[in-house]
Amino acid sequence: MKKKIALFPGSFDPITNAHVDVITRALSLFDEIHIAIGMNSAKTPLLTLQQRLTILQEIFHANHQIKVGTYEGLTVDYCKKIQAHYILRGLRNGTDFDFENAIAQNNLQLAPSVETVLFFSSPSYSHISSTIVRDILKNNGSIAHLVPKEVLDHI
Repeated sequence: MKKKIALFPGSFDPITNAHVDVITRALSLFDEIHIAIGMNSAKTPLLTLQQRLTILQEIFHANHQIKVGTYEGLTVDYCKKIQAHYILRGLRNGTDFDFENAIAQNNLQLAPSVETVLFFSSPSYSHISSTIVRDILKNNGSIAHLVPKEVLDHI
């Protein structure tokens, strides 16, 4: 039987409790989940690529179903490289749905064998985004309730 492998792509700048919630809830559906940081040269990140990779490794080191990595280029090309037939994404609201739907439709055109699986955010996490976390941090607010403790260790 073929392994069910999913890719959870993102910038994870920083990873939030909402990301961790989606990953944890999806574990029962997949044999492996690859969490991969997509490198986007158009963005100026808060954390370096190495910091983000280290944080992900620290958070998920004990879970053998989870692999952590980085990639450049098209997400569907990375899926082919790691033999993932699923892309895992989280949805907080209708705006996220519209954005993710457009990406999923284009990915399906590029790689018909890769399906996008959308997870609705748990209500207690639906207000969290990496952008909001960065804004709070830039204005000297506490983000302790929004991110895993491993993020706090690196900021």
